[in-house]
Amino acid sequence: MIGLEDRRALADDIHTAHSAGARLRLACTTAGIDERTLQRWKAQDGVVRGDGRPDAVRPTPSHALSEDERAEVLRVANEPRFADVPPARIVPMLADEDIYIASESTFSRVLREHGQTAHRGRAKAPKQVRPPTTHIASAPGQVWCWDMTYLPANVQGRWFYLYLILDLYSRKIVGWEVHDRDDADHAAHLVKRTALSEGIAASLSKPVLHGDNGATLKATTVLAMLNWLGVKPSYSRPRVSDDNAFAESLFRTAKYRPEFPAKGFADLDAARAWALDFVRWYNVEHRHSGIRYVSPAQRHVGDDRAILAARHALYTKARENHPARWSGKTRNWSPISAVTLNPERDSVVSTAQPGTESMRLAA
Repeated sequence: MIGLEDRRALADDIHTAHSAGARLRLACTTAGIDERTLQRWKAQDGVVRGDGRPDAVRPTPSHALSEDERAEVLRVANEPRFADVPPARIVPMLADEDIYIASESTFSRVLREHGQTAHRGRAKAPKQVRPPTTHIASAPGQVWCWDMTYLPANVQGRWFYLYLILDLYSRKIVGWEVHDRDDADHAAHLVKRTALSEGIAASLSKPVLHGDNGATLKATTVLAMLNWLGVKPSYSRPRVSDDNAFAESLFRTAKYRPEFPAKGFADLDAARAWALDFVRWYNVEHRHSGIRYVSPAQRHVGDDRAILAARHALYTKARENHPARWSGKTRNWSPISAVTLNPERDSVVSTAQPGTESMRLAA
C-alpha cells in the first residue's frame, strides 16, 4: 500500500518524464508501478485523497458470529478444565460431548481479540530437521519405542529413573517403571512384563523395540531378554538426535505437565505415584494431536474410527445449519493409518496397509 505523499511524488515524476518525451508505460515501470495503477489513481482522486481502503466501512458478514456466540466461545475457553488446553484440543473434546460451538480457527481468533493467545507452556517451538528413513507401523504391537529419563529428587544430585515403552501406532504407554537406580536388570524386567501384558508370546508377529544407544538399553541382559521374547531390537543412528523422537516427545509432555513437581520428588513412592497418575492421564484422558485428538487407549483398541466418524457427522450437521460459515470442506476427521518412527515419503507409507501382519522397514 503506497502512502499519499509517495503517490504524489511518483505521479509528479512520471508526469515530468512523460512530458519530456518518455513513454508512459516505461515511465511507470521505472517508477515501480503499473500503468493501470496510475490511471486508477487519477480516476478515483487517489493522488488527492490517498488510499481509502484503511478507512473504508465494511458491512458485517451475514454469517458472522453473533455477540452471544462470541461470548459463549470465550466462556467455554475460560472454563477451568480448558485453562491449559489450546483450541486445537478444546474443539475435539467438545465434539466428543456432542457439542459444536465454533471451529478451531474461530476459537483462536476470539481468544486473540481478547488477548488470550499467549503460549500455554514453557517449551520452545519445535525445529524442522531432515527426515530420515525408519520403521513403519500399521497396527498396534508392531513397533515399540522405549527410553529412560531422569526424575529429579528434592535432594540436589539425586535422581529417580523412569523407564517407558510406547506403542508407536497408538501412542499408548504399554509399559513403565520407576526405580532409584539405572540398571539393565530393570530394563529387562520391564520388557518381559510388557510383552506378557500385551500378549506378545501368543502373537505370530513380534514387535520391533526401538531405543537410543544408551548403555542400559544395549546391555547383554536386555539383549538376551529380547532374544528370548523374539523381539527385534532397533537403535538410533549415531549422531542423529531425532531417531527416537516419539519417546523424547513423551518425556517432554510428562515434564511440562502442571502436576510435575518443580522442586523434585520426596522419595521413590512419590515418583511412582506421580508416574501412575501421568500414565493414566496420558493413555485415557489425553487427546493426542498426532492421532486426530483421540486418546491413545481409544486408538489402541480401535475405537478411534467410530469416534472420528461421529465427529465428522457432527461437523457435517453444523455445516448444514450454517452453510455460509464454511468456505470448503469440514475439518478432516479421517483416521490416521500407518505411522512412521520418523517422517517418510508418502509412497513408502502407503505400502503399510492396516491389517499387515508384520512390521515394514522403509527403504
